[in-house]
Amino acid sequence: MLCSGELVAWAPNSVGKCRIVAAGIQGRGHRPGPWNGTIICLYYASMAVTRSLLHRASGGFDDTIDIDAIGDLIPSPDNVVWLDIQDPIEADIECLRSEFGFHELALEDVVKRHQRAKVDQYEGYYFVVFYAVRDLGVVEVSLFIGENYLVTIHEGEVPEIAETVERWHKNADRITHGIGLPVYSLLDAIVDGYFPVVDDIAERVEVIEDAIFDARPGDNLSEVFVLKKQLLNLRRTLTPERDVLNVLIRRDDPILGQDMLVYFQDVYDHVVRVLDSIDLYRDQLSGLLEAHLSVVSNRLNVVMKRMTALATILMSVTLVAGVYGMNFANMPELQWEYGYYYALGLMVALGLILTYVFKRIDWL
Repeated sequence: MLCSGELVAWAPNSVGKCRIVAAGIQGRGHRPGPWNGTIICLYYASMAVTRSLLHRASGGFDDTIDIDAIGDLIPSPDNVVWLDIQDPIEADIECLRSEFGFHELALEDVVKRHQRAKVDQYEGYYFVVFYAVRDLGVVEVSLFIGENYLVTIHEGEVPEIAETVERWHKNADRITHGIGLPVYSLLDAIVDGYFPVVDDIAERVEVIEDAIFDARPGDNLSEVFVLKKQLLNLRRTLTPERDVLNVLIRRDDPILGQDMLVYFQDVYDHVVRVLDSIDLYRDQLSGLLEAHLSVVSNRLNVVMKRMTALATILMSVTLVAGVYGMNFANMPELQWEYGYYYALGLMVALGLILTYVFKRIDWL
């Protein structure tokens, strides 16, 4: 795991500035990456609060980082800076513009949000859009990846950020220097968060599958379409992320270093695995939809056969009653002493015979 040390408490800071938190961070990566003894700084933005933590090349942490030191930290290759801004305001965007010199198009994408997952190359840095998945939707995370800094911007709480901080604190002294590890750690943590969502959908698919073939099925059609829509939205969100990771791990010119290829390849494999699962469950839901329609059609056929059999029996009995109810003058059975019993017996006999026939052909 990544470096030792405790997370520092929140401390007040002036509103409208770029608030600092310094810390080493790793996401849900399960394998160590190339980090070892560096100065690591994390900036965390929030309204009127700041926390700061500095990890020195010689080891240990320092929580007395001054906000004015940001301009001195980034130029040094011995420092790795992570700035995390939650719910940015205009002052935060202006801070990014003045301190980092980010391109206006990238800042516009940050402000307007709802961008397609992508990676754009600018002079000296890359702009990446990635998505964390929740049960009720997705959370857009924007990343500016420089040579020795990472800036992440998002709305609302992203638990993967805190988990990345914790892992980096535990393992920072074991990993070699570079910006690749925090980027990998964060992306891996985000991608690992996809699996519980997909597993939950898988369980719901199994419930629907059992319900469809139940003796007394409910209305599962709406649930099938809801799940198909959720899977479609997931696939629409995650498919571009596969392309983003493909760019990050391109063999001819790996953006985040040759030694990080294996780690980003692992994240890429996880995304492919999630997409394969999504496609599998979509196909399964399509099959369940066809099965549902087949079951409904089959049950309707059974009902129609039974209704037809009952109608035939009743029609036969009614035919006898109708014949002897015509009241013609010359009907010998009307004057017969046993005519009434004869008619009743004929109706019962026809009903029993037809019932036996329909049961033999499985219509009753």
